[in-house]
Amino acid sequence: MTVQTEGESAPVSFNDSEEEEEEEDAVSDVSDEEGSEDDEEDDEDEGELYTLDHYDEENLPEHSCRYCGIYDQSCVALCVETNKWFCNAAVGSGGSHLVHHLVRSRSHQVRLHPESPLGDTVLECYNCGSKNVFLLGFVPASSSSVVVLLCRVCVETVPALKDMDWELAQWHPLIQDRKFLPWLVKAPSDKHLLRARDISQAQMTKMEELWKKEPDARFADLDRPEVADDEEMAPTLLQYEDGFHYQNVLAPLVKIEADYDRQIKESLTEESISVRWDKSLAGKNVATFAFHRMAVEQSRIMVGDELRLKLGEGAQYLYGRKWEGVGYVKGIQDGDVELELRTLGNVPDQIFDDYIVEYIWKSTSYDRMQNAMKTFAIDDTSVTGYIYHKLLGHPVEDQCIATAKLPSPKEDFSVPGLPPLNESQIEAVSTVLQRPLSLIQGPPGTGKTVTSATLVYHLTKQNMGQVLVTAPSNVAVDQLTEKIASSGLRVVRLASKTREATNSSVDHLCLHIMVPQAAGDEFNKLQRLKDEIGDLSERDQKKYRSLRNRTEREILQAADVICCTCVGAGDPRLKNFRFRQVLIDEATQAIEAEALIPIAMGAKQVIFVGDHCQLGPVVMCKAAAKAGLTQSMFERLVLVGNRPIRLQVQYRMHPALSEFPSNMFYEGSLQNGVTETDRQLLNLPGFSGKEDFPWPVPSKPMFFYSISGMEEISASGTSYLNRTEASYVEKVVTYLLRMGVTPAQIGVITPYDGQKKYVSEYMRRSGMLTSALYEAIEVASVDAFQGREKDYILVSCVRSSETQGIGFLSDPRRLNVALTRARLGIILLGNPRVLSKNALWAALLLHFKEYDCLVEGPLNNLQPSFMTFARPRRNPASDSRYAFTALARGGWDGRWEDRRDGGKDQQVARGFNVGAGRRGKRKDGQADSRFDSRYNNASEGNNNDSDVNYSGNGLPIPKFAPLPSYGDHPGDDASSVGGDSAFSGSQFSGSINTNRYAGGNDRGPNVGYYVGGP
Repeated sequence: MTVQTEGESAPVSFNDSEEEEEEEDAVSDVSDEEGSEDDEEDDEDEGELYTLDHYDEENLPEHSCRYCGIYDQSCVALCVETNKWFCNAAVGSGGSHLVHHLVRSRSHQVRLHPESPLGDTVLECYNCGSKNVFLLGFVPASSSSVVVLLCRVCVETVPALKDMDWELAQWHPLIQDRKFLPWLVKAPSDKHLLRARDISQAQMTKMEELWKKEPDARFADLDRPEVADDEEMAPTLLQYEDGFHYQNVLAPLVKIEADYDRQIKESLTEESISVRWDKSLAGKNVATFAFHRMAVEQSRIMVGDELRLKLGEGAQYLYGRKWEGVGYVKGIQDGDVELELRTLGNVPDQIFDDYIVEYIWKSTSYDRMQNAMKTFAIDDTSVTGYIYHKLLGHPVEDQCIATAKLPSPKEDFSVPGLPPLNESQIEAVSTVLQRPLSLIQGPPGTGKTVTSATLVYHLTKQNMGQVLVTAPSNVAVDQLTEKIASSGLRVVRLASKTREATNSSVDHLCLHIMVPQAAGDEFNKLQRLKDEIGDLSERDQKKYRSLRNRTEREILQAADVICCTCVGAGDPRLKNFRFRQVLIDEATQAIEAEALIPIAMGAKQVIFVGDHCQLGPVVMCKAAAKAGLTQSMFERLVLVGNRPIRLQVQYRMHPALSEFPSNMFYEGSLQNGVTETDRQLLNLPGFSGKEDFPWPVPSKPMFFYSISGMEEISASGTSYLNRTEASYVEKVVTYLLRMGVTPAQIGVITPYDGQKKYVSEYMRRSGMLTSALYEAIEVASVDAFQGREKDYILVSCVRSSETQGIGFLSDPRRLNVALTRARLGIILLGNPRVLSKNALWAALLLHFKEYDCLVEGPLNNLQPSFMTFARPRRNPASDSRYAFTALARGGWDGRWEDRRDGGKDQQVARGFNVGAGRRGKRKDGQADSRFDSRYNNASEGNNNDSDVNYSGNGLPIPKFAPLPSYGDHPGDDASSVGGDSAFSGSQFSGSINTNRYAGGNDRGPNVGYYVGGP
């Protein structure tokens, strides 16, 4: 065999006798004599390799694997960037040592050993010279035994290669299942592995962290006290003794998250950055650039962050002097960062290369969290005694607000400028107005924002002062601000100083916009003077601040409602304000300390609005996440027995689309506020097309497209892509566009950034229609689509390896969000055989299969798939990941028998066991878990210390749900390529340690979930 790489005048040949021997071993008619001879030769060769102790690192060859010590030349390769050798031995069911290091160290180049079959070769593309091994693959030549290394980009984008005598259609990546192909870098034999150092994945990860500080560290250094003694953080609890106990547990977690965030942000400093200069509408200088090493998504850079831009040494020479400027991130598009500089002065806009970008990290958010926990602990007036004990998880008797003013009759719950409420929304508003602490669960499309805005309107009529409305994200705050303002209330949106230059839909309600309009001529003169010359004299500056602060205070005091982010509630401008009524929207996306900031400002009535069955908070630090920082306060309050009020009528999805999420995640309680006719394309106003999409079952606008494409590691090495799925996404999108569907109506969801970029590029490059149409289609992650909707949603699952698991596809909340974004129709593309190994996906696939919506074949001739799947677990109730799903409640019977005889007109999806633990039904036939006897212990103490409580019908009910250990389930892990995925929070407790309230043994209810009204 011969391999060609870039820059060679002739192919590089090597002896592939080892590969031929392996092929011969697989042939059944090999004689015993030949086999014994081969064994003797192998034993002689391997005997030479066992003369050294793999733990004696001083005497091992330089090319020995830095993890395990294996030093067979054909089994190792050099990481060029770090100058370290690693072997191709697999780590359990994960990737090889070599790939693990490449991913962890963000490296991409590999050199083979001089005595390996290919010789001293740096792997690179024959056409363009790219050395990124995550992009490289090989193609065989048609007429010879030549193998050519080509990158994925060249194979797909260079037309000239098609004229070569190469089989481009047979291109195959060099890395498969996170291991290099064995003909390139051999996998060590069992005898090698027996002699090698025994190293776990956790130790490998620790080595990588150690190498960042000490590049020459060795395996033995793991035993050093300062390295080995990793102090584990105290886990979060369900209940806390008092505010000080609460602070002592959460404060260290917030600190290590802050330290990790600082480390990540400050490591973003990059040199040799190319910049494009432009002017904003306000005349300010805007620099646009992209980072080389780390994707913007991974760095968590957000709009409003502060960066420093300065010239490198070469650019300084050209410019004649040093220059630096500080600005705020104005926008992020396709990985490009738009930085708007503060000053209007001259910038080196004639120089485009050799810039340095530094991140300016600020601890403001974390400082406010720490201050809120301190205030909660020491200030008796920060919250009422009842709320104090409820937040700590103490079993206290429920209270009502005696002075609550309720509209009568129910029609009076309607608010000017807002849609009228349905029955479940009215019930929620009425109940919340009478309670000091309430949880509202808003499943997808149930009108959570309208309900919250209506609730705020009625809160302002309670004569308890101003209402503080918060949410973790600026987008959520802006949406709710707009709704509340339409009711006629006086609303002020308080934005942080860093976002004042960012435009939004509620600019006219923002404090920084109102101040110049209300401050008077003197202030405006000083403002114009400041804009023109940059600085004011000390006297003018003092006058300017005085006028601004007085005007801000007057505007805030005159408002009925003040809206800001949770962290924004700690703004100094609100320092002397006390808010008796606080509403937190999207509360399940805020960590506990973040939600505490607005609460600890004198709250007497607190309302949490969210959905713990959708995405949770984002925590980047693994240690903090493992300890339970990913659990929101909403989730913990649910787990200790606080019963959320659920909105039960959804207005988004076609009834067929809401069936599975309703039964799997919401006990079948969701009712449809729209009909099938309302959600048909031909009935949409403005649609000029003549035909609907050819759904396999016309009454069910959904199908699962069975595709068996190969998953590949993306160019970054930290994500995945699936080229086959991408090609089918393009086909479906093109079909929709040709029907007359607009790009704005289509959304493509994929959990992997590598697939997101590949799908966007593939559609633009290979689509049959104009590229502008494909560019207008939003391709994004599940997180980006949270809280949003499209008419048509395509979900590309990507994962397709029999051995590598399905990653964070196994997160039930991500699946719930992905399934509930579509209004008219949804199409999932993936490998059913791989996905069905997970219990949740098995249930979904069976749901599609029973409706004949699991299909395969060409798009114009889809046929039902009769693929058989592995049987899912019989008792997934013991798996904490599914504590809030029908799998844990016993509502799914887990059977794979075909139940088509059950009739297709039944209202509850087949496969869902309605009789399991459900005693009551509403008139529409859907089960209502408010009648479930298992929820009757909300006011009873339970001293049973077992981890599982068994109800009368024998169904296991988890007391609480610990943080899921995704890696403990073979074939169903949630690791990324290198095992360092950051999950967007957890709906589960971080520890099985549940602290008892010091006042007694009664620890409150032990039910881990609740659905229903009061």
